[in-house]
Amino acid sequence: MAGIKVILFANTDWYLYNFRRSLALELQARGYDVLLISPPGNFGAKLMALGLSWKPLTMRRRSLNPLNEFRFLLQLIRLIRREKPALVHGFTIKGAIYGSIASRIAGVRARIMSIDGLGYVFTSNDKVAGILRPVVRMLLRQSLRGGRAKVILLNSDDVSQFLEDRLARLDQIRLIRGVGVDLNLFSRSSTASTGTPSRVLLAARLLWDKGVGEYIQACRYLLAQGREIRFLLAGSSDLGNPAAIPEDVIRAWVNEGIVEWLGHVSDMRALLGSVDLVVLPSYREGLPTILVEAAACGLPLIATDVPGCREVVTDGADGLLVPVRDARALACAIARLTDDRPLAARLGAAARRKVELFFDERIVTQLTLGVYEELLIDVPRR
Repeated sequence: MAGIKVILFANTDWYLYNFRRSLALELQARGYDVLLISPPGNFGAKLMALGLSWKPLTMRRRSLNPLNEFRFLLQLIRLIRREKPALVHGFTIKGAIYGSIASRIAGVRARIMSIDGLGYVFTSNDKVAGILRPVVRMLLRQSLRGGRAKVILLNSDDVSQFLEDRLARLDQIRLIRGVGVDLNLFSRSSTASTGTPSRVLLAARLLWDKGVGEYIQACRYLLAQGREIRFLLAGSSDLGNPAAIPEDVIRAWVNEGIVEWLGHVSDMRALLGSVDLVVLPSYREGLPTILVEAAACGLPLIATDVPGCREVVTDGADGLLVPVRDARALACAIARLTDDRPLAARLGAAARRKVELFFDERIVTQLTLGVYEELLIDVPRR
């Protein structure tokens, strides 16, 4: 496939660097001409330092102004027309939809949409999400029309929903579980020996629909019982998301003595090597990378029994699942694993074995490249 130009488009350069740089580097190693596009940020320079081509394009992630959105779409169409790629691959709902629609208008036949999770529009019960939901469904259908278009979904629940809602045909869907993890970087050898007090971690974008509120409630329950547990919260408030938790709320939890807030953590391997248990009480996920990374480190996991999370965690086999929005159930699960160290160790070892079988980034990259080759089979090389 030497010389074939492809564009990878996402709504942040942070996303491209942290979750798709392995794919971009492998494409480049195979002779593809790779261009990364995202709004400007601190990670564009890091992508270029790896030898990748990156171009910034201003995008207002939280914008609901039709005029602003139309203007951005026109910019994206012009850029794609100038670059003349054979394939455009868009990530996250907004990036995937806009990338596919702009590519279709620009005359690019081969398009891939990677939906990493159905997100705020599908998980929230607020009024804005209810208004946006039918619009997003319509745009998803439009994005997959014309040319050769595929949608990559991360879990079987999302596949079922896409089929039930007639968002895509079965032949347009490819199931690839997550973005993968580097098993050499995230390994059991990186985990610290369990000590006292136990250290429990929730690492995520600080959004209400990540279950952060339920985590804080669970912390309160357990601390009120006099348990010696240190509760950690890693991540920053995502102001581009309507479900973002205000920073003053987070600081109030810290001042109350409930949780230690670490902010954005760039070295997740080191952080995971210092904790005993990872929790993710999210309302819905595509396939959460934090759970896969923690599992690769042999850590026991607690997650909610929702799409995406249950793709990683099998209750009682390699972690524990709890009902969504149930802080007391979450507290009980945390207490169970901090009290029963042998059970925690057994679940963590099983989680590592699962990652080795299903979530190795080499497996994920090969499956993704297979979709590229399927769409570009008759495209002449330059």
